[in-house]
Amino acid sequence: MSYSTARLFDRATPPHIVTLVLLAGVSALNMSIFLPSLPAMTEEFQTEYGIMQLSISLYLAFTAVLQILIGPLSDRYGRRPVVIGALAIFALASLGCYLSPTIEIFLTFRLIAAAVAVGMVMSRAIVRDVVPMEEAASTIGYVTMGMSLVPMFAPTIGGFIDELFGWRAIFLFTFLFGAAMAVLCWLDQGETNKAKSVNFMAQIRDYPELFTSPRFWGYALSAAFASGAFFAFLGGSPYVASVVYDLPPTTTRYLFGVPALGYFAGNLFSGRYSISIGVNRMILIGCVLLVIGMAASLLVTAAGYGSALTFFGFCTFVGLGNGLVLPNATAGLLSVRPHLAGTASGVGGAIMIGGGAALAALSGSLLEGGNGSFPLQWVMLLSAVASLVSIFIVLHREKAIRPNA
Repeated sequence: MSYSTARLFDRATPPHIVTLVLLAGVSALNMSIFLPSLPAMTEEFQTEYGIMQLSISLYLAFTAVLQILIGPLSDRYGRRPVVIGALAIFALASLGCYLSPTIEIFLTFRLIAAAVAVGMVMSRAIVRDVVPMEEAASTIGYVTMGMSLVPMFAPTIGGFIDELFGWRAIFLFTFLFGAAMAVLCWLDQGETNKAKSVNFMAQIRDYPELFTSPRFWGYALSAAFASGAFFAFLGGSPYVASVVYDLPPTTTRYLFGVPALGYFAGNLFSGRYSISIGVNRMILIGCVLLVIGMAASLLVTAAGYGSALTFFGFCTFVGLGNGLVLPNATAGLLSVRPHLAGTASGVGGAIMIGGGAALAALSGSLLEGGNGSFPLQWVMLLSAVASLVSIFIVLHREKAIRPNA
């Protein structure tokens, strides 16, 4: 099989690239579409805003846990049944959010809706099932390029639905979207896992083969620390924009999209050149760009020339670097042990989200101590340096395995 043979609505071939983009996109959509409605939801449920924000933090934590489970399940039973089953659960949970009378019931269904994390995990594993590592990096680049646009527009779509029909209609929309995606995958997604595990015990016996591999951890940590710089930006940039530079919300909502533009460009570059340049070199280039961008941001601010324009402008390097690192590092960690691609995808995704959530919380707490934007810039720079160190682990290991590499 290869993606040159994939045909839409043909279960004898791999899922079409459009299906994979939508599959990855529905995961990103569900994470952010309701954010503009949080104040209205807080008021209707008669709760505190901090309690309402659990729908974000607990959701991220549950997503990380589910990614660890989804991968092994797909290695055992196949990608197709896991994707369709998880999308059905997500659709029903969205309907539960729509009908929830209390905050407790809403949060319960919101956590169940994290089953949509299947989109992020399986879109990557499916690609690696079908194509070799370099081509996988290219295809994943195109998939995540489409996915990168979703967070830019999802809150706008949610705000528009809320304004016209109320916040509950947002979850009716996600119910319909999830149901439509389940039908699409039923019609289009051919099974790509041709080497299913015999049973879970046999699969568990293979885990040390993956988890003791320095290359797996090098790829996983490189991706985690690169995305950690972006998560730190998400956690700290609202404070920098509103408190440090006193920007109005109408301006900041545009500036927050700057890294997404860089991410789109990086994924486009990965899609076009990963095969010719190579996975490891693409990761190295992305890490170096990350370090250069954040080091320059810190030096400009330290020299007294810092401004909102320079801070957010240099954050373009965060998106660009991630666009180069993430698709290639993901293809790399999936290729260490191809028969455990689902497990590797789930564990790698959990490390990225868990580490990113921790860095986001760290950057937010450090900024409250004052010192302007410096704490956030230091966290982002150190995370970028750690990503660069991690890919050198892979390069060193491959040089040891293949002296002429």
